[in-house]
Amino acid sequence: MSTQEQTTKPAAETPQPAPTIAPETVIERLRDLRAQIGEVNELTPEQRRALARRLRTPGPVVQASIDVMGALETVSQAIGQPTGEVRQMVDEASRWTSVENELRAMLNGVAGANLLRRQRIEFVAAQAAVIGSRLALDPAHKVLVPHVQEVKRLKRFLRRKKAAQAPETPQTPPPASTPAPTPSGGAKTEK
Repeated sequence: MSTQEQTTKPAAETPQPAPTIAPETVIERLRDLRAQIGEVNELTPEQRRALARRLRTPGPVVQASIDVMGALETVSQAIGQPTGEVRQMVDEASRWTSVENELRAMLNGVAGANLLRRQRIEFVAAQAAVIGSRLALDPAHKVLVPHVQEVKRLKRFLRRKKAAQAPETPQTPPPASTPAPTPSGGAKTEK
């Protein structure tokens, strides 16, 4: 094989950049998809916890209980649910659990990418503030002075705001083993 053949790669092997999609387009598509799903129930955190507490039966026990329905038609009739429909519900729940896992992974990926974006932005902004404050010392760059002063003002304001919001540390009572002083200045004696 010649050197020229080794160094040139066919276009199909060259990695192509992944197409990107605008956030607004993602939102639009997600809303369309949500409308197509049909059964989407938004629960409050309290409702979610209450339901989760009630769902304590392990999968094998649920499956064995459904098998009871299949063993005798009378059980299925008493419940009012055909065994086939219940098995279909189990299958559907399993498939939608896969969708839930995929959506959760996607959300975690988007949230992680957004955190990285914010971190990069914050890093660039910090660099701009530091470089701008150094350059503002030179009269040739006096246009930066009001901007640098605004950054410093906002930082002071936010520090004061944080300090005002910080809860006070609770005072701890004296240890129980230490006798309380009496008004005369001596220690209390036990009776």
